[in-house]
Amino acid sequence: MSAEIENLRDLERTEPVAAFLNMKLVELSPGHARVSMAMKPEYINFNGMIFGGIISAVVDQAFAYATNSVITPNVASQLNIHFIASAAAGDTLTAECNVVKSGRRVCISEMRVTDQNGRVIAICTGTTIPVDRKIA
Repeated sequence: MSAEIENLRDLERTEPVAAFLNMKLVELSPGHARVSMAMKPEYINFNGMIFGGIISAVVDQAFAYATNSVITPNVASQLNIHFIASAAAGDTLTAECNVVKSGRRVCISEMRVTDQNGRVIAICTGTTIPVDRKIA
């Protein structure tokens, strides 16, 4: 296992936002990550569906793991999300990210969110840029 992968796995155990939202790192390899998250009733918006920001959170987590597994450290500069279907309380969403291009100045990724039945909830693209230091 590479040092970057091992470090990211260690960070997953102590990351405050992942613990708060109960996100789980399911799979991690260079340029690829899968993160799951159970949807709670507290995540429902006024339309009776899971709030888009919650779906974006699980996407962002997979995005961060996958991109930081190839370029460390880097930060998101762009995230584009298309909501395809709604999710409900009780669903378990899984976000999967694959790095498409990893360069010295930019990293481009594709993400997909599915529910426990494999139904596509969202498709996404994102861009990260390397930074010279860790962001505190």
